[in-house]
Amino acid sequence: MRNLLAVEIFKLIRQSKTYYGLFAIFFIELLVVVAAYFQGNDILDLLLSNLKDSFYFEGNLLNGNLIIYLLLNMLWFHLPLILMILVAGTLTSEFKDGTLQSVMLQPISKWKFILSKYCVVILFTLITVLATAITCFGVAYFIFGHGDLVVYLGTLNFIESSLAQEKLIYAFLFGALSMVFFSVVSLTLAVILRESTKTWIVAALFLILNNVLMKFELNNNFYNHWFFPKLNNSWQLFFYTEVPTGLIVHNALVLVGYTVLFMLVGLMLFVKRDIG
Repeated sequence: MRNLLAVEIFKLIRQSKTYYGLFAIFFIELLVVVAAYFQGNDILDLLLSNLKDSFYFEGNLLNGNLIIYLLLNMLWFHLPLILMILVAGTLTSEFKDGTLQSVMLQPISKWKFILSKYCVVILFTLITVLATAITCFGVAYFIFGHGDLVVYLGTLNFIESSLAQEKLIYAFLFGALSMVFFSVVSLTLAVILRESTKTWIVAALFLILNNVLMKFELNNNFYNHWFFPKLNNSWQLFFYTEVPTGLIVHNALVLVGYTVLFMLVGLMLFVKRDIG
């Protein structure tokens, strides 16, 4: 198993599309930062225009904490899309070029082979989120500095600078769970569909439907508390004045459960299906 993990890591490092994907993520970060640098004050003035007639705001509200929050809103759609494309390619490319058939001729257990892919995919996802967080915090604070965070979640919430930084870290941690979920789903889709183009289209459709369903409001307990589209936006809960810790823990555990379920489905299908 250790050798399989080492081989999968080596293959992921060697493929050029891994670096294209990482570059795309950091390029999105750069675009948001550049847009905020030139137009951030206009956006903030629009957000607070009604309140400025009644309140006096002191200090720079366009700061690193706000930029990181904006980046989170952008990245939690674009990042899983890029990850799902990269992850699916780790298996579909082997179906396409016949490498998988050659590997299966070796004395290798099928379940160990696919499990090693899931483990490496999860590790790669977590490292990518960590690198994204480091660059977000580094660039945002270097250019815009620290300051209080203002967010709109039904009402405007003002969060003191040090507390805002803590909440942003927690948001990245929960976001990592969501990214792992999407990566595992993508690899399971690759097991089912085998072809790159089909897998990418279905993965993109899955992500889009997830974001659409996340915005639907239904008076249904299962839909609101147990259906995975509603769980992936739980990082926003950290920015309420009263943080619903119990709900966040519940959503995290359920999301982990969905991740394990999709992984088990992929393992069983890969073991049962003919590779030829």
